[in-house]
Amino acid sequence: MKRTSDIAKSVEKRIYSISELAREFGVTPRALRFYEDKGLLQPDREGLNRVYSNRDRARLKLILSGRKVGFSLNDIREILDLYDLDDNQRAQLRQAYKKHKQQIEVLKQQRIEIDEAIEMLKNGIGWMEERLEKFGPTDDEADSARAYDAVARKHLSDERVSTHGIK
Repeated sequence: MKRTSDIAKSVEKRIYSISELAREFGVTPRALRFYEDKGLLQPDREGLNRVYSNRDRARLKLILSGRKVGFSLNDIREILDLYDLDDNQRAQLRQAYKKHKQQIEVLKQQRIEIDEAIEMLKNGIGWMEERLEKFGPTDDEADSARAYDAVARKHLSDERVSTHGIK
């Protein structure tokens, strides 16, 4: 029977292939290679294959979370680099806290700008709808409506004949 410490060590030593991590996190292998090129992930190599550790997996999780909330790769790198400091992650927590607070303000401002843009687009659509109504249907739209009407009438007429024998 394995002891708890043995199980913990085996979990620590767990390795992942590029396709396993890509599948788990819903990203492409190309994305993982991109993060490696940027120095955010450092997988080991077994021959030509990349081998990712639990540390790489945890870093990828932080990278994707950071990207989702709008952090730049440089912001993410700064936070990840603090993991290597031996101060019980105090420096990392302080830096991450500061960046998270700043990002909330950035996102609030973006929300204001998005709401304004949506309002401008709605106003533009309203203006265009008014103008289009004044013009009436185009020749193409009127022709299409007449053609649809003719087909529908023919279909109804044919249906009457086939079900009721009415001509």
